[in-house]
Amino acid sequence: MADDAAFLTEDAAVFRDALPDGGVLLGLDLGTKTIGTAICDAGWSFATAGKTLPKGKFTRDKAALEEICNARSVAGIVIGLPLNMDGSAGPRAQASRAFARNLLALDRPILLWDERWSTTAAERDMIATDTSRRKRAERIDSHAAAVILQGAIDRLAGGIL
Repeated sequence: MADDAAFLTEDAAVFRDALPDGGVLLGLDLGTKTIGTAICDAGWSFATAGKTLPKGKFTRDKAALEEICNARSVAGIVIGLPLNMDGSAGPRAQASRAFARNLLALDRPILLWDERWSTTAAERDMIATDTSRRKRAERIDSHAAAVILQGAIDRLAGGIL
């Protein structure tokens, strides 16, 4: 990617304009112990849950995410922003913003996306498919990442910004 490709925004229109031809996007749900990942197709139609990575030192986390980005030719990254129900930003949102700033080293545009209901929606969907509690616990972050990414690509592809 070009040297000026990396930037961070909460504005979906700015993010979409940086990717005029679409492209594969990586969605992330940042937990305290894990990072849920999801990937969408280049046409921004559907998001699929990916790996759930153990969260550790940032250099290791970055290397794992860089590997995914390179293997899947990721054009941009969507990171869930855990806002409070009133829309304010608490410590978790600040931590997500800091993680995103550090992830600019991957040289891709990054969109911070409101994820207030992502885990609840992911758990509801997993219960509807009769996923056991144990499997839900193992996979919830990657499914939440897919919910986050699907919400973003629905907005990006629909053009309603």
